[in-house]
Amino acid sequence: MDLSDKAAKLYRPEMQIPFPLEEYRMRMARVKKEMARQKIDLLYCSAPESLFYLTGYENSWYEAQSCKEWPPLSGVAIKRDADKFILFDKDEEEVLVQTYSIATDTRIQRGDFPMSRLEFIIKNLKEEGWLKNTVGLEKWSYRPNPAVSQMFQAALEKEGCKVVDASDIVREIRTIKSSQEMAYVRTAAKIADIGMKAAIEHIRPGMTELDVRAEMDYACAKAGGENPGLPTYVLAGQRSALAHGLASKHVIMPGDIVYLDLCGVYHRYHADVARTLSLGEPHPDVAKQIDLSAKAFPVLLKAIKPGCPVSEVNKAMEDYYKKVGIWGDSWWIGGYDLGIAFPPDWVGVFSYAPGTDSGDRTFPPGTVVNYESDFYLPQGAGLSPIMDTIIVNEHNAEILSKIPQDLIVAEA
Repeated sequence: MDLSDKAAKLYRPEMQIPFPLEEYRMRMARVKKEMARQKIDLLYCSAPESLFYLTGYENSWYEAQSCKEWPPLSGVAIKRDADKFILFDKDEEEVLVQTYSIATDTRIQRGDFPMSRLEFIIKNLKEEGWLKNTVGLEKWSYRPNPAVSQMFQAALEKEGCKVVDASDIVREIRTIKSSQEMAYVRTAAKIADIGMKAAIEHIRPGMTELDVRAEMDYACAKAGGENPGLPTYVLAGQRSALAHGLASKHVIMPGDIVYLDLCGVYHRYHADVARTLSLGEPHPDVAKQIDLSAKAFPVLLKAIKPGCPVSEVNKAMEDYYKKVGIWGDSWWIGGYDLGIAFPPDWVGVFSYAPGTDSGDRTFPPGTVVNYESDFYLPQGAGLSPIMDTIIVNEHNAEILSKIPQDLIVAEA
């Protein structure tokens, strides 16, 4: 018996899953129904979000960018007409699987030589009689990486399978949240507000962007917040125009516009909030631009109705920005699906934006999205982000953050 076997028998932490078993069963049933509609016989889920959604499994390291000896092949195999699913992982994660998964059939690969994991998965699926007809892979997931993905597909095709992209099966099902999922998003939004308030309370000239980020992350963690899919953003002065830049050792100065953006995270469910802060009163033209951007949110709430076409919301927002004269100054305006996320991203399966074609997509009850009103500022002041998370209920839409979208002026 090797050490991993001994550890699996010795260490038996209590199972930790965020939802009742019945909710996982309902999710799996929806996935199988969609597999049947798309005529997919076997689905192999490799995205961390899919593994978490279907089984509760979560990990801190998915081997996505690691050495060749450790190919990122752990995943969940779902046969359309089988009563069970199979979770594949390596022996080092056996205790983790026991703790964070509802899986009753877990296949643990032993040994540690290149690509034995692939051979192990194919062998097991073949012995189950599951390698027939059409197999769906999550090709839009970052894991497995392209090299491993190509090997996996080639191995399946060698067994006579037709391999298709099935990325959107679980991703689309996840866009409609259950009542418990919505509750977790609400908790995440409260955590995000705590982090934002920490920035507002502590920011002072002479602090670095990293100092402010540390206050935000600490406050979220103290409130029960988990590691977000993207780093917390703090960008000051003209660096605010970097948009997706990382917080740095840059010193924040009086008069700076500061870009603040974070997600609160609870049971991996994300809620986004971003605000624009000025250290001291900004130029009147700067203040006016931010004010007009902030006033888009009441327009948004009036436009979003449960079940309404996304195109109607896009048109209402475009009309507003053009009416107040700031349409041409946008960096980006719009939003995207929010929910379960692991690094390196928190953006979900779809996006929407004024001036773009959203097809026939709607905002059904249970939808969670963010909305961004991000504009370049006059006087070379930088970029102003204003972002919020919106829940679509049965009767209305609701912005979750309790922090007003208005410009925040801090003491300089």
